[in-house]
Amino acid sequence: MRATPWLIAATLSLAGCGTSLAARETIRAAPGSVQQGYASYYSDRLAGRSTASGEPYAPSRLTAAHRSLPFGTRVEVRRVDTGESVEVRINDRGPFAGNQRIIDLSRAAAEAISMIRAGVVAVTVRVLSTPSSR
Repeated sequence: MRATPWLIAATLSLAGCGTSLAARETIRAAPGSVQQGYASYYSDRLAGRSTASGEPYAPSRLTAAHRSLPFGTRVEVRRVDTGESVEVRINDRGPFAGNQRIIDLSRAAAEAISMIRAGVVAVTVRVLSTPSSR
Protein backbone atom coordinates (compact mmCIF):
# COMPACT_ATOMS: atom_id res chain seq x y z
CA MET A 1 0.00 0.00 0.00
CA ARG A 2 1.31 3.46 -0.96
CA ALA A 3 1.39 6.35 1.50
CA THR A 4 -0.47 9.41 0.33
CA PRO A 5 1.18 12.85 0.52
CA TRP A 6 -1.26 14.07 3.18
CA LEU A 7 -0.50 11.04 5.39
CA ILE A 8 3.23 11.71 5.15
CA ALA A 9 2.74 15.40 5.96
CA ALA A 10 0.50 14.60 8.94
CA THR A 11 2.99 12.09 10.31
CA LEU A 12 5.90 14.53 10.03
CA SER A 13 3.83 17.28 11.60
CA LEU A 14 2.88 15.14 14.60
CA ALA A 15 6.45 13.92 15.04
CA GLY A 16 7.65 17.52 15.26
CA CYS A 17 5.02 18.39 17.89
CA GLY A 18 6.07 15.51 20.08
CA THR A 19 9.68 16.62 20.06
CA SER A 20 9.01 20.24 20.98
CA LEU A 21 6.48 19.33 23.67
CA ALA A 22 8.90 16.91 25.32
CA ALA A 23 11.61 19.58 25.38
CA ARG A 24 9.33 22.04 27.21
CA GLU A 25 8.21 19.50 29.80
CA THR A 26 11.53 18.01 30.83
CA ILE A 27 14.02 19.43 33.26
CA ARG A 28 17.10 17.78 34.69
CA ALA A 29 17.18 17.54 38.45
CA ALA A 30 20.58 19.23 38.60
CA PRO A 31 21.35 22.65 40.07
CA GLY A 32 21.26 25.30 37.35
CA SER A 33 18.78 23.46 35.11
CA VAL A 34 16.07 25.76 33.73
CA GLN A 35 12.57 25.18 32.37
CA GLN A 36 10.17 27.71 30.84
CA GLY A 37 6.40 27.54 30.84
CA TYR A 38 3.46 28.68 32.93
CA ALA A 39 2.71 28.64 36.65
CA SER A 40 -0.66 28.35 38.33
CA TYR A 41 -1.48 28.09 42.03
CA TYR A 42 -3.41 25.82 44.38
CA SER A 43 -6.90 26.53 45.55
CA ASP A 44 -7.23 27.34 49.26
CA ARG A 45 -9.89 24.63 49.57
CA LEU A 46 -7.11 22.02 49.25
CA ALA A 47 -5.59 23.18 52.56
CA GLY A 48 -4.87 20.26 54.84
CA ARG A 49 -5.17 17.60 52.15
CA SER A 50 -2.20 15.30 51.64
CA THR A 51 0.24 16.12 48.87
CA ALA A 52 1.97 13.38 46.89
CA SER A 53 4.89 13.53 49.33
CA GLY A 54 2.52 12.80 52.22
CA GLU A 55 2.70 16.18 53.92
CA PRO A 56 -0.47 18.28 54.15
CA TYR A 57 -0.88 21.22 51.80
CA ALA A 58 -0.34 24.46 53.72
CA PRO A 59 -1.20 27.61 51.74
CA SER A 60 1.12 29.68 53.97
CA ARG A 61 4.27 27.66 53.12
CA LEU A 62 6.51 28.24 50.09
CA THR A 63 5.91 24.93 48.34
CA ALA A 64 5.01 23.74 44.85
CA ALA A 65 4.03 20.82 42.66
CA HIS A 66 6.12 19.66 39.69
CA ARG A 67 5.62 16.66 37.42
CA SER A 68 9.09 15.16 37.70
CA LEU A 69 11.47 16.93 40.09
CA PRO A 70 12.26 14.93 43.26
CA PHE A 71 10.47 15.89 46.46
CA GLY A 72 12.62 18.28 48.48
CA THR A 73 14.10 19.95 45.38
CA ARG A 74 14.42 23.71 45.85
CA VAL A 75 13.68 25.86 42.80
CA GLU A 76 13.53 29.54 41.97
CA VAL A 77 10.35 30.54 40.13
CA ARG A 78 10.72 33.83 38.26
CA ARG A 79 7.89 35.69 36.54
CA VAL A 80 8.93 36.51 32.99
CA ASP A 81 7.01 39.80 32.74
CA THR A 82 7.96 41.39 36.08
CA GLY A 83 11.14 39.60 37.17
CA GLU A 84 9.66 38.87 40.61
CA SER A 85 10.93 35.58 42.03
CA VAL A 86 10.34 33.19 44.89
CA GLU A 87 12.17 30.12 46.17
CA VAL A 88 9.96 27.08 46.77
CA ARG A 89 10.36 23.44 47.78
CA ILE A 90 8.78 20.70 45.65
CA ASN A 91 6.44 18.55 47.74
CA ASP A 92 3.72 17.49 45.30
CA ARG A 93 3.04 16.28 41.75
CA GLY A 94 1.34 18.36 39.08
CA PRO A 95 0.15 20.49 37.45
CA PHE A 96 -2.17 18.37 35.38
CA ALA A 97 -4.15 21.13 33.64
CA GLY A 98 -2.62 21.85 30.24
CA ASN A 99 0.74 20.87 28.80
CA GLN A 100 2.28 24.33 29.09
CA ARG A 101 1.81 24.59 32.85
CA ILE A 102 5.01 23.40 34.51
CA ILE A 103 4.51 24.25 38.19
CA ASP A 104 1.67 24.75 40.69
CA LEU A 105 2.54 27.14 43.51
CA SER A 106 1.17 27.42 47.04
CA ARG A 107 -0.86 30.53 47.81
CA ALA A 108 2.07 32.14 49.67
CA ALA A 109 4.43 31.54 46.73
CA ALA A 110 1.86 32.94 44.28
CA GLU A 111 1.45 36.04 46.44
CA ALA A 112 5.24 36.49 46.58
CA ILE A 113 5.33 36.95 42.78
CA SER A 114 2.05 38.91 42.60
CA MET A 115 0.18 36.36 40.47
CA ILE A 116 -3.06 35.95 42.44
CA ARG A 117 -5.05 38.29 40.18
CA ALA A 118 -3.64 36.83 36.93
CA GLY A 119 -4.02 33.18 37.99
CA VAL A 120 -1.59 31.84 35.40
CA VAL A 121 1.70 33.55 34.46
CA ALA A 122 4.75 32.82 32.31
CA VAL A 123 7.72 31.73 34.43
CA THR A 124 11.17 30.24 34.38
CA VAL A 125 11.95 27.53 36.91
CA ARG A 126 15.59 27.11 37.90
CA VAL A 127 16.77 24.22 40.07
CA LEU A 128 18.72 25.52 43.08
CA SER A 129 19.32 22.22 44.89
CA THR A 130 18.08 18.66 45.10
CA PRO A 131 17.93 16.53 48.25
CA SER A 132 21.15 14.77 47.17
CA SER A 133 23.06 18.00 46.27
CA ARG A 134 22.76 19.77 49.64
